[in-house]
Amino acid sequence: MRSLLFLLLVLRWTSGELPPPERSYKILMVLPVSSHSHRNVFLPLAKALAERGHKIEMLSNTNKPIVHPGIHEIAHNLPEFDVSTLNLFDTRKEPEGSFYLFIDAMPKFARKIYHLPQVKELYARRKEFDLVIADHMFNEVAYPFAYELPFMTIATPGMDYRQSAVLGNVLNPAYVPNFLLPTSLDTVFGRLKNTFLHIFTAIHWRLWKIVPSVQKEISAQFPDLPPLLDIERNQSLTLLNSHFSMDMPVPLLPSQIEVGGLHCRPAKPLPEDIKSWLDGAGPEGAIYFSLGSVARGDSMPSKYRDMLVEAFKRLNHRILWKFERDIEGVSDNVMIKKWLPQQDILAHPNVKLFITHGGLLSLQESCYHGKPVLVLPIFGDQEKNGIKAQTSGFGLWLVWEELTVEKITESVREIIENPRYSETISSVSRCLKDQLNSPLERAIFWTEYVVRHKGAPRLRSPGASLSWVEYLLLDVLALFFLIVVTVLLVVRWIVKKMLRAVFTKSKAKTAKKKNQ
Repeated sequence: MRSLLFLLLVLRWTSGELPPPERSYKILMVLPVSSHSHRNVFLPLAKALAERGHKIEMLSNTNKPIVHPGIHEIAHNLPEFDVSTLNLFDTRKEPEGSFYLFIDAMPKFARKIYHLPQVKELYARRKEFDLVIADHMFNEVAYPFAYELPFMTIATPGMDYRQSAVLGNVLNPAYVPNFLLPTSLDTVFGRLKNTFLHIFTAIHWRLWKIVPSVQKEISAQFPDLPPLLDIERNQSLTLLNSHFSMDMPVPLLPSQIEVGGLHCRPAKPLPEDIKSWLDGAGPEGAIYFSLGSVARGDSMPSKYRDMLVEAFKRLNHRILWKFERDIEGVSDNVMIKKWLPQQDILAHPNVKLFITHGGLLSLQESCYHGKPVLVLPIFGDQEKNGIKAQTSGFGLWLVWEELTVEKITESVREIIENPRYSETISSVSRCLKDQLNSPLERAIFWTEYVVRHKGAPRLRSPGASLSWVEYLLLDVLALFFLIVVTVLLVVRWIVKKMLRAVFTKSKAKTAKKKNQ
C-alpha cells in the first residue's frame, strides 16, 4: 500500500501536479502596512492555499476584505497608511518626502495597532497557527506575530538587497542597483554612488530612523520579546516576486525562491463593450493606458492631462484609458472607464502598447501577455522599472516634468512602428512562461515545505548568523594585517641587529688597523 502511494505521489510530481497536503494548515498572513499591489501578490497564494484545504487568516489595511470561504481577512482600518488619501504626484516635488512619511507614521502605527480589539484577539491566539507569512517591506511592526513560530516572508517588490543580506546572501553593489534610487553603474562614480546608497538606505531604515522608533513602541508593549531584527533573522524562506526573464539574474540561496508573475493568468472574456471597442480597432490597433490603482486620475495635474488628451487626438489608434472621472475634450478614438480588467485587455491581440506608471505587477503583466510598454513613473521603484524596460529593449520611459505632446506621440509611434520592441517583449514572454512549473505551484510547494519541516532549518545559510565583521572577513583581515606587521617588525628588528653587528665589527676592524 505504501509503495503504491509513493508511486502515485511520484507520478503526480513528475506530471507537474502538487501532491495533496499531509493535513490542513492554519496560516497567518500579516501585511498591515501594504499597498493594493502588495496585497495582490498575497491574494493568489492565499486563494490557492485555501483551495488546498488550508485555513488562511490575513491582517491587512484594506477596506474591502476578500470574500472566500477559506480566507478570513481582518482589516485594522488605521489611517496612517490609507493610500486613498495620498496624492502621489505631490511626491514628485520632494521624492524624499515619502521617507519622511514613514519616519512620522511608523511609530504612531506601532503604538496603535496592538491596542485594536481585532488585532489583540488575533495576537492572543497566534500560537494556533502553523506558519506566519509577512510582507517583508515596511512590516517590521508585524514581527511579534512570528516570534517562536515558523516564519517566512514574501518580497513583494522582488529582490531587496537588504533582506538578502539578512538571509546570508550579500549582493554586490558593483552590479546590483539600489531598489528605490537607481543610478548608472557604467562608471566608477556611479558604482561609488550606488555603494553609498546601499549602505545608507540600510542604515537609515534598519539602524537609525525607522526600525528603532518602531522597536521603542513594541518594546513598551511587549518587554519580553527579543529585538525585531532578531525575530526577522528567524525567517525560514522568502518568496521573491521576481524572475530572471524580467529582472537581473543574481545568485540565490535555497531559501530565496523566485515566484515573479504568480498573479499573472490567461485572459478571461471581456465585457462586451470593451471587447467590441478593441475588436474594431482595425490594423492600427489599440493602446491601453492606466496609472494603476493608487495614482487616482483626479490627482493628475491638469497640464499633464491636457497633454495626454491632445496627444491621443493626434494618434490613429484607439485608446482605452482608465480614469476615475469623465474628461472634457477627448477625441472619438478614446474610451474612458473608471475600472478596467487589465490582464484581459493586455491579452487582446489588437492591443499594441501599454502606457503604464511602471508598477512592478503591471510590468510583469505586460511581460506575461507580451505587450511593449511606455512607462511614466510616478514614485518608488517605478523609475527603476522604466529604466529596466528601456535598457531591456521592450519599452521606453519618460519623465513627467519633461513631457510634451510631441514626446508622447513620438514615443508611442516609435514603440508601435519599430518591430524590435514587440519582438523583444515576445521573447521575454516566452522565457517567462517556459518554466518547469508555475510560480504559483512553487509558492504553494515551498510554503507547505516550511510547515512540513518545522521551519526548514536546513535551508538557512550559515552566513545569516554571522556579524558584518565576520561576514566581510574584517576580523581575518585585521589578524592578517597584524601578522604581516608583526613579521615586518621582526624582520626589521633582525635586519637592524645584523646591520648593527656588521657595522660594529667593521668599525672595530677599522680601529684596529689605525692602532697598528
